[in-house]
Amino acid sequence: MHPSDAASTRKKPNLQTVAEAAGVSLATVSQVMRNAGRISEKTREKVLKAAEALNYVPDGRAAAMRSGQNHEIGLVIHQIANPFNAEVISGVSDLLETEGYLVSVLDSRDDPAKEARNLEAFIRSGRGGLLWVPAVGARNRSFELLKTHQMPTVTFLRRAQQITCDHVGIENAAATATATRYLADLGHRHIAFFGGTGAGQVHLQRIEGYEAVMAERGLGAPLVWPCADNKLAGLEANLALRKAHPEVTALVCNGDMVAIGACLALHRLGLTPGRDMSIIGFDDIADAAVATPPLSTMAVSPHQLGRRLAQVLLDRIKTPDMPHVTVTVPATLITRGTTGAPI
Repeated sequence: MHPSDAASTRKKPNLQTVAEAAGVSLATVSQVMRNAGRISEKTREKVLKAAEALNYVPDGRAAAMRSGQNHEIGLVIHQIANPFNAEVISGVSDLLETEGYLVSVLDSRDDPAKEARNLEAFIRSGRGGLLWVPAVGARNRSFELLKTHQMPTVTFLRRAQQITCDHVGIENAAATATATRYLADLGHRHIAFFGGTGAGQVHLQRIEGYEAVMAERGLGAPLVWPCADNKLAGLEANLALRKAHPEVTALVCNGDMVAIGACLALHRLGLTPGRDMSIIGFDDIADAAVATPPLSTMAVSPHQLGRRLAQVLLDRIKTPDMPHVTVTVPATLITRGTTGAPI
């Protein structure tokens, strides 16, 4: 038999095989793995060396059943490939891992059916908590599952009115109002809201802030130009927008990626962002500061936002009976090279 064949048929190590290898009792190994009991340092070291040699990994599910605690957290988000989400996930993981938690991420792609399956998978595997961006049109089954199993839950970006839980969001309307007001102060009269699709809470709130300032400043009918929030869609949509509405001199964008795409459209036309058209993004992802030119944006610091989200869940896990909290994070205008007075 080839050595690899022998390895493939080898049984998975357990507490008993570790005990046999270390020459100690099963109870001793159990205490060492749980860091409990009065075990001499010599015996502890012998057990740990045996476990390492056997590639033994403690069964987290069994430990969770014994302790009543599960240190695995589920995160259901949409479009992991979006750099904003990637930075949020990084912030969540950085904080939770320092507290001994492991984060599992599932991408529902804003599909209610897929989201329901993802939530059920996390509940079935007994996660210790859930971070969740509800899909537009989230199914009642998703809410019923969470109500029944009472998993510590924090919604992110979008609220879930059907359940009572903690929430972390962004002051979306105030942010786009600030962006629109800044462009109006620069002298822009024809400003469009650019990017995003559908009737999601975040998108509608951002449009609301933009439209309020357009009315406040008497800038005429608002122009909302939807497209997917990625660079390619932003490039193509801005080419179409400029052809249909050449009078538009500034864009308030739904996100940084679509804003960078809008800038690429200008480059393709031989134009310069900030001079021929002003563009403000939203989020302040890492790429915003190194774009050409650097992107003006409404900054929410996604990595820090992820840490804040994780902290709210930790607080809920540690103090289950505390009043539910809603945290809304303000956005800060950062002006860089993509904004200026109209020519």
